[in-house]
Amino acid sequence: MEKLTSFLKKKILKIEKRFRLVIGVLLSTLVMLFSTFYFFDKLWIFIPLLIISSIFSVYFVLLGKIEKVGWFGFFFMPTFLSISFYLFYFLFPGRWLTRFPFIIFYAISFYANLLITNIFFVGAQKNLALYRAAFSVNFLYQTIIAFFIFNVLFFLRQNFLINMLFVALMVFLLALHLFWSIRIKIFFEKEVVFFAFLLAIMASEITFLLSIIPIKPTITSLFLTSFYYSLAGMFYHLIDEKLFKETIREYLIVLGFVSIITLLTLSW
Repeated sequence: MEKLTSFLKKKILKIEKRFRLVIGVLLSTLVMLFSTFYFFDKLWIFIPLLIISSIFSVYFVLLGKIEKVGWFGFFFMPTFLSISFYLFYFLFPGRWLTRFPFIIFYAISFYANLLITNIFFVGAQKNLALYRAAFSVNFLYQTIIAFFIFNVLFFLRQNFLINMLFVALMVFLLALHLFWSIRIKIFFEKEVVFFAFLLAIMASEITFLLSIIPIKPTITSLFLTSFYYSLAGMFYHLIDEKLFKETIREYLIVLGFVSIITLLTLSW
């Protein structure tokens, strides 16, 4: 078995990485496209398929030694991206007018995430100039994923306790990945876990407050996403030891602006 695996790796490594990226994107995009022709009750089939295709695509591109928490760090975003896109799609009518731009956006996003994952993987060994840019784009896609998942969650109108637990879990995983990617290591630093847990608790408390006021699901999702973006951004700079007054002001302005929009949409 080891000889077969080694043989396959040697064969695959002969393919240029950019072509492996394209193959990985095409594979996952085809699975996503196929899934859009079926109703939401088939999610028990397509979510595992999307997870498998995403993991395979990442491994097919990297083909390197992955240790300990690297299995979480390098595979999390492409996989979670696929799941969030799949769930979010079912908030729209199933027709080509929505399906075509959705698939295009997914393909571009999945390609970007494979590229980011590759930069993180190589950046863990070399000091790449693209590393900071990859981190910023990764943070952007985290906010997109958060908005998609929050929308689906609040659209389902579950009990507030379920919402709190789900939001806490999702925010913890996103924040854990974001803070881990600041200084990529084969283990989680204590401060990374602490700030991810703290942010998750704060997000669940905000979810409780949003559950007791009359607010539309989309606005709730927007506010929670801006809350995650602002707090995670400040925690990131704190962990990176680059938290200045100007940085805090920028994030608070974003959160304040969205808070005003939220207040204006309340229907008491």
